[in-house]
Amino acid sequence: MKFISPKVDYAFKKIFGSNQSQQILISFLNAIIYDGENIIQSLTIQNPYNPGQVESLKDSYLDIRATLSDNSIVIIEMQVSRMQAFDKRVDYNLCKTYANQLEKGELYFLLNPVIAVTITDFKMLDELPEAINKFVFKEEKKNVAYIGKNLKLIFVELPKFQKKLEDLQSLIDKWIFFLKETAKLDIIPESLGEVPEIERALNIANRANYSREELEEFDKRAMMLQDERGKINYAKEEGRAEGRAEGKAEGRAEGRAEGKAEVVMLLVNQRFGEVDQDISNQISNLKSENLESLVKALFDFNSLADLLSWLENL
Repeated sequence: MKFISPKVDYAFKKIFGSNQSQQILISFLNAIIYDGENIIQSLTIQNPYNPGQVESLKDSYLDIRATLSDNSIVIIEMQVSRMQAFDKRVDYNLCKTYANQLEKGELYFLLNPVIAVTITDFKMLDELPEAINKFVFKEEKKNVAYIGKNLKLIFVELPKFQKKLEDLQSLIDKWIFFLKETAKLDIIPESLGEVPEIERALNIANRANYSREELEEFDKRAMMLQDERGKINYAKEEGRAEGRAEGKAEGRAEGRAEGKAEVVMLLVNQRFGEVDQDISNQISNLKSENLESLVKALFDFNSLADLLSWLENL
């Protein structure tokens, strides 16, 4: 038995955001938001997964949106790679979801709470050792919670979770293990199968239940994510190698910049096709720190226009 990784957008959306995922998503959110308590009884998944629409999904992240029975809104995002200003994007999505509930002239009491659940495949909050961290508004000195409890941020950092299969106890443990390790499993472990919703999620993740076309799409997306990560690491190593070959401090800096610029151009050309010489020259002339910023920002660009805007505002 082989399983696809829930960290890839295609699988994540199908497991947690399809029409048959309601109970799966309820169990997952009760674990992550309410520490395993059975608080959420029902929800409605907005814009559920549709195989015919997978081309519109973004390669590095996606959102699932659900409305709970008390009309609270939950948005879920999986982010597999670091990117520039990611924290600001999380804040923006939370605030945008809250504000967009009202049309012009509507009254504020119609606003419902919004919870943003962000899952990262990298460490984001280095000063906090826990895998799950939750944030609300509080008074800065006295740590008293703000009277309005309408906005909440929850972060799940997968690399911080180090428990083995035999160590899993809580519903929280089992869901995080599912997200992080499913692709490495070859059977449904007994401890995970004890939770009906996780067993159902694993069955959805079973490669045997996908058509050849779906598997090809999944493998293509998984490979894209691996390639992006590999190219970032290659850029770093290439820059170091070029720098070492120069010998002197100035030579090392120039060598790293040239190596990074070449790899960044490979990334740009692969993402947007062959770009013209003017754009190539602009990128080649960027400083080393700007090249690193561009590599991170590329994950969030949807078109060549986004790249041009980034270069103009540099």
